[in-house]
Amino acid sequence: MELDSHKLVVGNGEACDSVNFTEYIQKNMKLYELNNDVALNTEATANFIRRELATAIRKGPFQTNLLLAGYDEGTGASLYWCDYMGALTKVGFGAHGYCANFILSIFDRDYKPGLSQEECIAIIKKCLLELKTRFLISKPSYTIKIVDANGTRVLKLEG
Repeated sequence: MELDSHKLVVGNGEACDSVNFTEYIQKNMKLYELNNDVALNTEATANFIRRELATAIRKGPFQTNLLLAGYDEGTGASLYWCDYMGALTKVGFGAHGYCANFILSIFDRDYKPGLSQEECIAIIKKCLLELKTRFLISKPSYTIKIVDANGTRVLKLEG
């Protein structure tokens, strides 16, 4: 889900919790921007998400794990990994769900800071090939979302 022009969040878990929570975050970010005339940067957004998940544990937890990607002027691109318990960390790469068991090793081996977009897409294609080989479900196409200085955009890849 697109939070704003330079931030994306993806949720994994129970469908109702993932959708409700990501929409809640999106709307509260917009409310904060309207009230304060300033948008949250990626790090502040990640900490807001962590706080909301940690608070929800005591009330009615959201069974959702999140990856937040964003681009901030002066800081560059960043990726945050957050689980349903509110554990948050800044990472170079991340994955959630069953597929993470297959693709995290590819990221471990091939990821290095400063990769070009073409190198990143090559790694993603290796991951998709691994999933096609080892995972139960095979899809004909995949949607890749990219966030950088130009904003967010969509790239379609054939499986």
